[in-house]
Amino acid sequence: MRTALAVLTMCALAVPAQAGFKVCNRTPHEAKVALGRFDGTGWLSEGWWSLAPKGCAVLITHPLNSRYYYLYAIDDASGGWDGKNGFCVAETDTFQIRGRADCAGHGYDRKGFFEVDTGQARDYTQTLSD
Repeated sequence: MRTALAVLTMCALAVPAQAGFKVCNRTPHEAKVALGRFDGTGWLSEGWWSLAPKGCAVLITHPLNSRYYYLYAIDDASGGWDGKNGFCVAETDTFQIRGRADCAGHGYDRKGFFEVDTGQARDYTQTLSD
């Protein structure tokens, strides 16, 4: 009886394995984040996630299946975080855009995203800081 109770208690206290891609904002300013990635069939960019100062957001909720992901982020104070990898973004609150070519021709802006090497981890957290 004690063994069964111990097993039930351990199962009830077990935390499910977390997996995915999380971004944390370690600045004193709100940030907006866009994600670029290869989803198995093609390139995809999506956004915007709003990150409160000192807050985090989970951008991908399932185990990661790629080594590289791409981020672009802006805030109202220090400007932003960008890179050399071009992806399309929209000015709307939320977007999901397939493909990376001819952003302007499709009515989107093209922004440079920075590369995040997850080392093929199943879950990963990227931090934005000043």
